[in-house]
Amino acid sequence: MITRVSLAPSPVSVKFAPVPSPLLDPRGARVILGGTAQDALATPIAPSPTSLFGPRGACLCAPAGPLVVCDTGHHRLLLWTTAPARDDAPADLVIGQPDFTREGRNAHASIGPATLNVPTGIAFGDGVLAVADAWNHRVLLWHGIPHRSNQPAGVVLGQADFVSGSANRGLAAPRADTLNWCYGVTIADGKLFVADTGNRRVLVWDKIPTANGMPADVVMGQHDFTIRDEGSGGERSLGMRWPHAITIAGTRCFVADAGSSRIMVWERLPNGNGTPCDFVLGQSGFAGGDHNRAAYFPTATALNMPYGMTTLNEQLVVADTANSRLLGFDLATLAMDVPASALAAQQGFADKGDNRWQFAARDSLCWPYSVAACGDTVAIADSGNNRVLLWDAA
Repeated sequence: MITRVSLAPSPVSVKFAPVPSPLLDPRGARVILGGTAQDALATPIAPSPTSLFGPRGACLCAPAGPLVVCDTGHHRLLLWTTAPARDDAPADLVIGQPDFTREGRNAHASIGPATLNVPTGIAFGDGVLAVADAWNHRVLLWHGIPHRSNQPAGVVLGQADFVSGSANRGLAAPRADTLNWCYGVTIADGKLFVADTGNRRVLVWDKIPTANGMPADVVMGQHDFTIRDEGSGGERSLGMRWPHAITIAGTRCFVADAGSSRIMVWERLPNGNGTPCDFVLGQSGFAGGDHNRAAYFPTATALNMPYGMTTLNEQLVVADTANSRLLGFDLATLAMDVPASALAAQQGFADKGDNRWQFAARDSLCWPYSVAACGDTVAIADSGNNRVLLWDAA
């Protein structure tokens, strides 16, 4: 019996993944801090002026510096007075430990104005340096860049004083002046934004506080300051599960809701409590909340625990942390569920894997925890590789 085989094209259409544009310089990071690729994989990591252990925040205050890094695993801040120009340049100052060779929560001592316990978020603006001292449930403010090691903070938020460190000040319910596992902080347009992660909300101070324990003016993610319900009781356009980072671009406000693997977008910054967002990125609608939309491999529209954000050259840059990549979304065309157009640290939108399942390289990432742009340079806390990258735009 002869079987006839048709050579006609199959009527089944094949969908190809979009080709990403390069988000950052394809040659990789210009400067790597924290050690070589081999050193970055070694544990434990002894504290020194050049070592980092699980850094979760990095802030380049100006193109020429300073650079301030939350060396989270060592419970300290490292400060380079000028932007490092070579790999493994040693830090100039340390805050949170007696010297560069010590580590430990609150320096194995009592809580104070220059101690830290899992510092995570960091931001600089309007001459103010803000640090989310997450496990002390507080935010520390320095008015001006610190110019000496262990220079004490000038203002504390979330606590009444510098020697307290209880979640929500030990109260049963949150208030406008309490914090619980605060992980992210942003300064923009004279306002202070804090991702009060454990209370599943974002707090907004309309002016940078100048006194300890000042209450926030606006709460996002909850209807009022005394509620901490996950997802705001089911209102998915309002509620948050694990807010972690805030970015402001023009009139827009972005919140990385890492626990729901999405970015919440407000077209205008809310000026009242409990304002729902306008649309989301990373999910097809407000109801979605699965990692990579319940798939193993990512796409240009899927996210997996995004912890960081910034804006760079008319793009929203998202640290898609658990996919070990950065995504770029065009600000001009943002809408519900639009795909990313640019990519860094992976070959294509369907790729994932820490360091692309290889050893760390200048152009790879392993759980990037935060990303912050200054000019054409992006400072990336490449937490899983125990390093910080200064990586220029494409």
